[in-house]
Amino acid sequence: MTYRISYNDRPSGASIGERQPGERRIEEYRTEGEALGRVCELLEAGEHDGVSVRDGAGNILCGVRLQLKLGFPVA
Repeated sequence: MTYRISYNDRPSGASIGERQPGERRIEEYRTEGEALGRVCELLEAGEHDGVSVRDGAGNILCGVRLQLKLGFPVA
């Protein structure tokens, strides 16, 4: 099964939440572990928001569901 992550690549200098045009990035991974590892990298770097994961069946993990899957605390 292929896992696809997508996120907006903001221009350098733009802060999270700031509305700036950016390029939509899509990356594909063979396993869920690889995809979730990449999502962790993106979120921990603090340079991307709006990251989502889609599995081969079309299910989307985003927001609270994605945070729980990654082990992040949900406030």
